[in-house]
Amino acid sequence: MDLSTLGTETRNERTAELDRMPVSELLTVMNAEDQTVALTVREALPDIGTAVEAITESLRRGGRLIYLGAGTSGRIGLLDAVECPPTFGTAPEQVVGLLSGGPGAFIVAVEGAEDEPARAIADLDEIGVNERDTVVGLAASGRTPYVIGGLKHAATRGAVTVSVACNRDALVSRYADIPIEVPTGPEILTGSTRLKGGTAEKMVCNMLSTASMVRVGKVYGNLMVDVRATNNKLVDRAQRMVAQATGADPDTAAEALTAAGGHAKTAIVMLLTGATAEEAARRIEQAHGDTRTAAGQA
Repeated sequence: MDLSTLGTETRNERTAELDRMPVSELLTVMNAEDQTVALTVREALPDIGTAVEAITESLRRGGRLIYLGAGTSGRIGLLDAVECPPTFGTAPEQVVGLLSGGPGAFIVAVEGAEDEPARAIADLDEIGVNERDTVVGLAASGRTPYVIGGLKHAATRGAVTVSVACNRDALVSRYADIPIEVPTGPEILTGSTRLKGGTAEKMVCNMLSTASMVRVGKVYGNLMVDVRATNNKLVDRAQRMVAQATGADPDTAAEALTAAGGHAKTAIVMLLTGATAEEAARRIEQAHGDTRTAAGQA
């Protein structure tokens, strides 16, 4: 493939004099270019929604959301994955980020790693990818061999495959059950897809994980009730969530949260139903984690 034909590799004529621009002008044009990203992502919402449904189904049947990528794309997937346990109380293995070259490549680039599809096969086999999983391949260029190799292999294992690319008619789209294309166009710095391309990928990953977690009951209203209160800030947030969700005063919310072992969802169900911590936990389990159902509000 002639990479020069890719939108993400094309020179941006609006920034041809980037090195001569005053800082104020440079930042203004950069901001203007960034504003186009959200509109591009909006055009892909139907496909993103289809992917959310697939991921939700995977999570409900005990499967995983697995991000797969190289370079900036892989780092964005890994970042989204590692934020899920503290935000949604997921097990570390429930949302996984695979980065070509291994976790160390997050800090120090591993040259050539993205060009080796065999690496993706080995990485997926190491975690036992299977038919319950949804694998999301992230490739700003839309032609990363590591991602293509991973999606092809995941398909042979029965997993649902999703691709995210920042070019139209991306090669990687041919190997996905659900292709998502967000053509962000030329970067202000030619070919630097850590800019608009990376922003678009981050937006899409935010949507995929957040919407899926909402769908599986990790959220009550707009409160992240499965948050792990592992520091003072999060304990305070959990107490406020319990109070906001139930109308309880701060002291009552704090007492319920303590009785619930620091788990906001359990404390909320306790206060809404009058149940003990043990009864509330049992209600939540029977409701498959859905707070409204556990509280009798469904």
